[in-house]
Amino acid sequence: MIRGLIFISLFLFFSCKNNVTQNPNIIVFFFDDLGYGELGSYGQKIIQTKNIDKLSNSGVKFTNFYSGSPVCAPSRSIFLTGLHSGNTPIRGNHEYGSRGDVWDYHKMSKNPNLEGQYPIGENTLIFPKLLKNSGYKTAMVGKWGLGPPNSKSIPTNMGFDYFYGYNCQRMAHNLYPPHLWENSEKDTLNNKVVSPKLKLPINSDPYDELNYSIFNQNDYAPEIMHKKALNFLNQNREKPFFLFYASPLPHAPLQAPKYLIDKYKKIIGKEDPYIGNKGYFPTRYPRATYAAMIEYIDIQVGEIIEELKSLDIYDNTIIIISSDNGPTYAGGVDYEYFNSTGIFQNKKDRMKGYIYEGGIRVPMILSWPEKIKKRKVINEMFASYDLFPTICDLANINFPEKIDGISMKPIILGLENQSFHEYLYWEFPSYGGQQGIRLGKWKAIKKSIFKGNKRVELYDLNVDPKEIFDVSDQNLDILTKVDSIFKIEHSTSSIDRFKLGYIDNNKN
Repeated sequence: MIRGLIFISLFLFFSCKNNVTQNPNIIVFFFDDLGYGELGSYGQKIIQTKNIDKLSNSGVKFTNFYSGSPVCAPSRSIFLTGLHSGNTPIRGNHEYGSRGDVWDYHKMSKNPNLEGQYPIGENTLIFPKLLKNSGYKTAMVGKWGLGPPNSKSIPTNMGFDYFYGYNCQRMAHNLYPPHLWENSEKDTLNNKVVSPKLKLPINSDPYDELNYSIFNQNDYAPEIMHKKALNFLNQNREKPFFLFYASPLPHAPLQAPKYLIDKYKKIIGKEDPYIGNKGYFPTRYPRATYAAMIEYIDIQVGEIIEELKSLDIYDNTIIIISSDNGPTYAGGVDYEYFNSTGIFQNKKDRMKGYIYEGGIRVPMILSWPEKIKKRKVINEMFASYDLFPTICDLANINFPEKIDGISMKPIILGLENQSFHEYLYWEFPSYGGQQGIRLGKWKAIKKSIFKGNKRVELYDLNVDPKEIFDVSDQNLDILTKVDSIFKIEHSTSSIDRFKLGYIDNNKN
């Protein structure tokens, strides 16, 4: 009788334990230079992205979601700190040139002290630290860009149990690099050191595909990093995990698996080669290769989903798809052909590097099959600095109030009491110096700050999403409010490179 009661008690204990839903697994795909119009679910007509589109059709799609910055490193800093670009530590790409010849690819390949960008600082609070301290296994696979090797700001010092990928953004200008990093150690790959400045041999035929073989070697970094991501899932399937999958794709250079390039050669047809420039490789089929790179990330998303299903953890895994900034115009990318910015302007001064819509409005998709049963479209405005509190909130982890982001958990799960931003703020101490605000339907932009410009452009996005018609002269009351917000939200950086010209000079 007693043995029977013990058996029943144990059965009830383990049954109850198994019925308790553990905190969700979380995967964030943070793609590099993926434009608002480059996914099928956001209007892309040529490139096939069936796996991501399926997530969009069954999960939550955001239509007014913004990156924190128009370029790589500050966008990552903003995402991880929950602080907008007026407060986050890293506000621009800082190659830390005081160390030596940081743009010499051969020297960087030999000397890790020349790799990497300016450090975010080991004491900076980023949300993976909170996840790790709360029992999550944490990993980052992809491109870091927030602290060089041999510094205290490498991923494994910043809340990640495991890291594999590029430490340095400049090294990522080759997708067949001589090495990647695993935690704090170099992982040497089966590739020769080929500088991104290398051109086709003189007098070679640019239409002969064989002349491009040196630019496509053996170990393709996105494939190797992907295998490490799959391995992390397998090793941590029994406990909640967070994976920051910061793919270097589709950022130039144009390099992709041949089978996908061949697929798009048939779809796109004849095209002229891209002969390269000072920082990116030549490519025989630039359009087909760029399309292949984007479909490749979609294939990788699909493989992650299938792995989650095989491990029986898919339903309780949150998958987030977004981009660090808008699409590029460099490296042979034909942004006009692909309509990369979607409903915005495909112009060089309206895309990556600029705080116009094409440079900062990005895709944002969230899937959680256990909690989100049908498609939802969210039109309210949010930004990547909202992901810090949202991820913590969804994982039932407390987060500090003194950040700029707000949790999107209520609107994602259909709960009450969702807070909204009165406005979103950007600043960028490059490309002439810029400040920007999204205030309801209004978009305000101040550019050429380093030339002393104080004039603010104003656009009504409800009727002018392409930001063509400057209506600042007709809305002086809005400009007064905008000017006040510019002053409130900007804090002077302690790093000279990130200061904003006369704006900071007037404060000193």
